[in-house]
Amino acid sequence: MKIKHLLSLLLVLPGFYAVSQNASTLKWWNPAEHAFPVVEGQAWAGETKEPYDRLPARAEGKVPPAVWNLSQHSAGLMVRFRSNSTQVVVRYISRPKGEGNNYGMDHMPATGVSGVDLYAITNEGQELWCAAKRNFGDTIVYRYEGLRPNDQFHELGREYRLYLPLYNSVSWLEVGVETDAHFKPLPVRKEKPIVVYGTSIAHGACASRPGMAWTSIVGRKMDRPLINLAFSGNGRLDSSVVDFVSEIDAKVFVLDCLPNLIPGTWERLGINGEQGLKDRVLTSVRTLRAKHPTTPILLVDNAGYTDALVNDDRKWQYTTANRVQQEAFYQLKKEGVTGLFYLTKEEIGLGLDDTVDGTHPTDLGMLHYAQGYEKSLRAILKEPVGIASTTQPVTQYREPNNYDWEERHNEILQLNASEPPKMVFLANSIIHFWGGLPRTKRVVEEESWKTLFTPAGMRNQAYGWDRVENVLWRVYHGELDGFEAKKIFIMIGTNNLHLNTDDEILEGLGLLLDAIKIRQPKAEIILIGLLPRRDNEQRVVGLNLEMARLSSHQHVKYADLGAIFLKKDNKIDESLFSDGLHPNAAGYVKMREALKPLMEVPKETKIKK
Repeated sequence: MKIKHLLSLLLVLPGFYAVSQNASTLKWWNPAEHAFPVVEGQAWAGETKEPYDRLPARAEGKVPPAVWNLSQHSAGLMVRFRSNSTQVVVRYISRPKGEGNNYGMDHMPATGVSGVDLYAITNEGQELWCAAKRNFGDTIVYRYEGLRPNDQFHELGREYRLYLPLYNSVSWLEVGVETDAHFKPLPVRKEKPIVVYGTSIAHGACASRPGMAWTSIVGRKMDRPLINLAFSGNGRLDSSVVDFVSEIDAKVFVLDCLPNLIPGTWERLGINGEQGLKDRVLTSVRTLRAKHPTTPILLVDNAGYTDALVNDDRKWQYTTANRVQQEAFYQLKKEGVTGLFYLTKEEIGLGLDDTVDGTHPTDLGMLHYAQGYEKSLRAILKEPVGIASTTQPVTQYREPNNYDWEERHNEILQLNASEPPKMVFLANSIIHFWGGLPRTKRVVEEESWKTLFTPAGMRNQAYGWDRVENVLWRVYHGELDGFEAKKIFIMIGTNNLHLNTDDEILEGLGLLLDAIKIRQPKAEIILIGLLPRRDNEQRVVGLNLEMARLSSHQHVKYADLGAIFLKKDNKIDESLFSDGLHPNAAGYVKMREALKPLMEVPKETKIKK
């Protein structure tokens, strides 16, 4: 054996030995073998030739060969799980055996081309990033060690999101956690995805790691599934690819193909000048609109080249393509095509140092791409955010011993689709644990819910420990979509009192009321003041006064039920509470009577005392 080979072996073996030793203390999970779909970012789960492909097997021979080959790259794919393990180990093979070890490219690191990336979502909905020790070999190993096992509230850990390689395929993958750790795979989210058809930039070049591709950033910031159908050098608005894109029931379609459709490519691609490009854009939009009459479609400029200030040809290439696509956009708008939007080069806003080679973004450039996209998509989907935490929609996982927050959200969406409610109550645990559907482990006074709220068609869309920003997320993510309610009740904010100022709570409530009015324009909206709580009576009175003023500005009805829970000295009546915040059974009965006039229950309706 040659000396250099012996030295290489000696350097590799200690790391391999450590992984092997540690593997015996871990339990392993293979996402491809799970009982239900867990690979997010696939539009054709169960139809792919290999478990981590992006197009269905039937696309082979129908799309261009280069597109088919590139569709085997796992760009945009992600698996989610919950765990309280102090370490997570990911081991995988990045390509079929025998294809060599081309883990990186000359302008993109191996960590982006072939690496994985792990993010965490805390119980409060905060996004965290996890650093890894890694070893690139025939089997690639990423080791995330020293993880804090739990956040506050409970000991069931947190959610993790594992992003797969951008520019290589994955033929086999396993996730390992400590043998005695809690581990729960999470299903693919059922929400309609953002669907991106694009070029190498959307494919991920040249992000340093998968989570830094602009598509990954947008998926996290919007907290929505995103399907990445970008194909490096081959995002050409091919009709065969557009046909497959049109099969997806999307939240919004993004067409970002101009970087592969500049004038210098036209002759090679058989595009007949400017009219040929224009026709491709027109045909693509019309194909999508024919199958999806109301789904938003976003056309995107070529973001430009950072060397164009010193290279006139480069400037001419992207400005010409942009002008032609904008002409197509104007033509479609004149034809009456609705739900069509445009994102300009200026709105993306690449800076001088945002690319590796004048075209492909660095991580900084990817961030700027993502920021431009997020702003545009939020406007399209009517999901604005603000600065205060109350105006930034997030999930939570604070009370899993009583209920699973994500599962409750999915149950509510299913119930609303099968049995549309006449009334909806958006609130926290005060209403959640009263009674009704979806059922929960803890029920305090279910009889009054059954006898009043259920016959009236009320849906209990309250979640224990929810804050304003959690309800905002739920409204943005479909809990008021697809039906027309007669009344919407909102009582939220008491769980924000220890974290936010009154102004921040009011700002969040204002954004929430706007979101509700957009999604339920015919409903009567009733904003209910916070119930008094022990040692906070005076503050609640002041905040409720401001909430009453907010309701006037928002043109919604306001109600205050607090008086029934107060004694003459304006302190809470402890006999009506279980803990100074949540009503006991007697308190719920009194609140039921106070709510009856707001619900306009007919006088002849009999309610059990």
